[in-house]
Amino acid sequence: MEEKKELSMETRLLLAFLLMGLVLFGTQYFYKPPPTPAASSVKATQPVKEAEAPKPVPVKPAASAETTAKIEAADEQTATVDTDFYHVVFSNRGAMVKNWTLKAYKDHNGKPLDLVDQAALGKVPAPFSLSFKSDEEANANSGLYTLNRIGDGLDLTFEYSDGRVDVKKVLNFTKDSYLVTVNTQVLENGVPVAHSIEWRGGFGDETVTNPASDQRAVYYNLENSKLVQNDVKTAKNGPVMATDRDSFAGVEDKYFAAVFLPGGRSPIEVTTYSDAVPGPDNKEVQQVGVGVGGQGVNVMKLFVGPKDTDLLKKVDPKLEQLIDWGWFEVLAKPLFLVVNWTADHGVGNWGWAIVLVTVAINLLLFPLRISSLKSAKKMQRLQPQIKAINDKYKGIGLRDPKKADQNAEIMELYKKEGVNPMGGCFPMLIQLPFLYAFWRVLSVSIEMRGASWLWVKDLSQAETLPIHLLPVLMVVTQFLSQKMTPTPGADPSQQKMMYFMPLIFGYMFYYLPSGLVLYYLTSNLVAIAMQWAMNRGSAPPPAVVDVKPAPKRKR
Repeated sequence: MEEKKELSMETRLLLAFLLMGLVLFGTQYFYKPPPTPAASSVKATQPVKEAEAPKPVPVKPAASAETTAKIEAADEQTATVDTDFYHVVFSNRGAMVKNWTLKAYKDHNGKPLDLVDQAALGKVPAPFSLSFKSDEEANANSGLYTLNRIGDGLDLTFEYSDGRVDVKKVLNFTKDSYLVTVNTQVLENGVPVAHSIEWRGGFGDETVTNPASDQRAVYYNLENSKLVQNDVKTAKNGPVMATDRDSFAGVEDKYFAAVFLPGGRSPIEVTTYSDAVPGPDNKEVQQVGVGVGGQGVNVMKLFVGPKDTDLLKKVDPKLEQLIDWGWFEVLAKPLFLVVNWTADHGVGNWGWAIVLVTVAINLLLFPLRISSLKSAKKMQRLQPQIKAINDKYKGIGLRDPKKADQNAEIMELYKKEGVNPMGGCFPMLIQLPFLYAFWRVLSVSIEMRGASWLWVKDLSQAETLPIHLLPVLMVVTQFLSQKMTPTPGADPSQQKMMYFMPLIFGYMFYYLPSGLVLYYLTSNLVAIAMQWAMNRGSAPPPAVVDVKPAPKRKR
């Protein structure tokens, strides 16, 4: 039997929005007279010193194949590079990467974060393998390279030659930078051979649920100023190549990226791959991969690190495009900056920063809540007259022409008394963009990844306790808020539906990021406090009198 899949966070949030819309507008249709027709952890280390790109090491074309000597190591070896940010392990077989560990970050299991999928090694070409348009240079990825290290061990030169194909890879690391300079050169019988540098078999934190869904091959096209993101489906029928003048190109997941920055005006080739890699329970899953280059000599800078806004901006302002703020970028990005500033300069904790910013948002929306209360009070005062109109047309079906007369009378009463029947919905409607914006902030902000608050270990993920306390508290506070809020004219069926809604929302939010549930819970608490204060400061509503139509006179 196929295992039942949990709803994704995107699906749950979309269903929550749809339910909100159903409650706000659907009940107006079913339970109230319709109007007449005429009427979307660990903070990244900030200091980044950009590594100076060395000039390409020229390889002079040989006069003939016979003049080229073979260059090959005697046995397979590994070489490690340690900087303030990286621990990188190379194998001299193919001069490829076995591990690329970020020292400042942990994976979902609490272990040092290795951006290389270990399950893919040996199954697909490892990171820093070379791809060619033919298979004649296959030895470039299987030969044993010699290694020469100079200076403090951060400058590596790998060389290999089988007498016909000469390959050189030069890498320059910097102690306190996320940037690496990469120089690759391939000659065949002295003639430059076009090739690309690959990172395949997936990328990023492979310990999260369904990691492949967050991985993309990316490139930023300078001609149309557009960021292109390709997932595994793009290459489901084979590798897909694009040749453009790009600012950067590489691979990413939700919070991290490995992108090459050519820095030149020449077009580069970007190839998207879809590779079958062993996943959980040894079942094969498709993982995205990328190849970047296309020249006989490729000289590029490489950024491998967190998608931190300040960090990306310092390396290259265009790298900020890697952070996808979604439809409401105009709201999500400023919201992130405010929460980030509050956490850094105020409370020193992202959870409490969310609480404070949520309180501030609700205070700014307080005039709308007062307007909503006034509208509800007016509706309460009109209930005797509305009931009299409804009794007058009692027993009339929805398709009866007299139903329009009933609606017209009620709308005329609203107009006369200056009442907007939808006025009470505005405070809830205005919350929806903020809800989506907070979800985007939690989904893409590296600062949120691993941020803790009280018993919550990671605000960007659902709670890890056997019973998720925040969603339970959210349900209780939402129910209490509904009990305190006036519901003029609501019949018993409508009230039962409204009281059932907190349970539905609790289910929808149960597996959403804890930070998002914290925002909604805080909003409920603020709404309860405001409603309590407004209820105490206002007169009790008049009792609804059962007004019966006057009896007809007998003739």
